[in-house]
Amino acid sequence: MSINGQPPSATIVVTFPMPVGTRFEWHAHADHQIAWSPEGVLVVLTEGGGSYVLPPSRALWIPAGTVHETQASGAAVLRSVYLEPGRSPIDWPTPTPVAVSPLLGELIHHLDDRALGARERSRAEVVLFDLLLPLRISTIAVRPPTDPRARDVSEALLADPADSRTLHEWGRAVGASSRTLARAFLSDTGLSFGRWRTLVRLQASLSYLAEGIPVSAVAPLVGYRTTSAYVAAFRAHTGVTPGRYFQTQVAASPPRRAAGGVPR
Repeated sequence: MSINGQPPSATIVVTFPMPVGTRFEWHAHADHQIAWSPEGVLVVLTEGGGSYVLPPSRALWIPAGTVHETQASGAAVLRSVYLEPGRSPIDWPTPTPVAVSPLLGELIHHLDDRALGARERSRAEVVLFDLLLPLRISTIAVRPPTDPRARDVSEALLADPADSRTLHEWGRAVGASSRTLARAFLSDTGLSFGRWRTLVRLQASLSYLAEGIPVSAVAPLVGYRTTSAYVAAFRAHTGVTPGRYFQTQVAASPPRRAAGGVPR
């Protein structure tokens, strides 16, 4: 990638203001991407039901060619780092959350300076790659059903996870028996309706947690009558409490490419 006529670099940083309601609909890039918001909370969805909630302390490595959608939870700023695959020493094959330390955040801002000389940029890129540390977290993936009537139910619950209607009540609303809906959810998603709805509620709660809303206030927003029930369900799926989910837990780095790297 060439910037202002300088020799090609491994990275380029592009900033996108994202007012409330902004959504970059399903798309893919030829380059790897690091999606990060220094202001506000991002939500990145990937094919297959993956959902990644990204406060300023967290970014997402998105491999080249990955179909994804990026949303703003409230107002946010997307600072996107694009990395040319042939010049990146990292080629993690799946979306990978990474910790954004104050140093990494400042370095991304630094690389956004178009006045940087080629040597300065090359040195900064080497440090950038060294600072990319994957996080050890359990993501919450929710795959929607394909059956039209079950999809109507799923879309309503995605819009309002706190809706507590039973499967029998949903059946009356969409014109299907509860048994038909139960079979559709299990066949299309691999989950019972109850388990599927639990994951929808947990997934919806992440944006509230990322915004700093207390756990006791999040629970009723996503359909739990008690905080303890919400915490128990969250810990059963992720292995941590809601209060600890966005704390940095750096995992062992996936292997980097055996050869190559950023050219000097």
